[in-house]
Amino acid sequence: MSESCNSRHFSWLMKSCLPNPSDAKSLVPIHHPSTVANPSATAATIASLPDDLLLECLSRIPSSSIPSLAAVCRRWTRLLLSPYFLHLRRGLGLLRHSLFAISAVDSGIFAADLQFQPEIVTWRVNLAVSSSSVCADGSQGSLSHARAAAIGPRVYVVSRNAVLRYDSWMGTLTLRSPMLFPRKKFAIAVISGKIYVAGGGGGSEVTAAVEEYDPEKNRWEVVTQAARKRYGCIGAAVDGVFYVIGGLKIGNETSRASAAHVYASSMDLFDVKSRQWLRSRSVPGGGCVVAACAAVGHVYVLSSHAVELSFWRFDGRRGGGGAFGEWKRLKSPPLPAQVRLDGTVRFSCVGVEDKVAVVQVVGCIDDLLRRSGRSERGLRESLVLLYDTVDGEWRRAADLPEMITRAACACVEW
Repeated sequence: MSESCNSRHFSWLMKSCLPNPSDAKSLVPIHHPSTVANPSATAATIASLPDDLLLECLSRIPSSSIPSLAAVCRRWTRLLLSPYFLHLRRGLGLLRHSLFAISAVDSGIFAADLQFQPEIVTWRVNLAVSSSSVCADGSQGSLSHARAAAIGPRVYVVSRNAVLRYDSWMGTLTLRSPMLFPRKKFAIAVISGKIYVAGGGGGSEVTAAVEEYDPEKNRWEVVTQAARKRYGCIGAAVDGVFYVIGGLKIGNETSRASAAHVYASSMDLFDVKSRQWLRSRSVPGGGCVVAACAAVGHVYVLSSHAVELSFWRFDGRRGGGGAFGEWKRLKSPPLPAQVRLDGTVRFSCVGVEDKVAVVQVVGCIDDLLRRSGRSERGLRESLVLLYDTVDGEWRRAADLPEMITRAACACVEW
């Protein structure tokens, strides 16, 4: 990709800036002293605009054209991936969100996104890489328990020994620096354009290190030590706070039922800016947290109670409204009767847009049916339920595509 713009790639954009021959008003000459003294000043193109003005122009482009713009030149790609571009589109009401899922199977790496439009909710498979094309650490299987975090249109798939960056505009995968501490079943969240991970580990060792990843520098560093070592925990972020939720204590305390319960139904709060841990909070209901996400200033928590699920909302807004820390129980997700709450089913929550919290239900239904001796047609391995945070109602969305199994999920902005 060239550093400078190539006119062939954006001639259509330039044409929109040229006078319309059929419009008489656009052909009226404008006499200005500067143009008379310097005729070459009228030959300026969009490529000569400073970055801030060029961003103002690019931010108004329809969403469907953005992937093409990213292929024009390195400068345009850099501007489109900047936080200011997303800020401008958000202010114009043009920023779009989609649920992104990526999984690694024997045949390769597959990804799909679910876009929400009026009356239309469909999955689109937009990546299929053969197992021989991408080899992160010598094994595709290392991504089977990966976590995903998105920064704008880029999705970072973080596994125990490798990190892959997927560009949802260009459809490309890039290998990035791995975490300093190899870990699995950890918490992950994005705050101010950086990725934070905590908890998890390998074997019987759980690390207390909380790591921060800077995508611009492609570098991980330890920013603090966790208040408690959690394995199998879940991450979320609201208002600059990294929430490390649920999980188990691996060590001497695991033999004590009370200690295990405290870890499974509580969350630790890390203030990223002050680098301080806030007071830990308990999740009401006494269940085991199985999924969590952040949306519209709240943390949504899904808890399992062996035979049923409960759904909770924690107010994470710290703007002085006085509601910070309040819990509210919400309507539980309506799971199909075939789905049982056991080890064959796992859940994932993702916040999408400012009004919808998305709960993705991922399970090994085939294993469940084989163990129970049942055989039912039409029972899919994975289903998706959507919760509207405005009207408080659930509805079922399109099931995950068949090739997407045990997916890592995130919300992509574009």
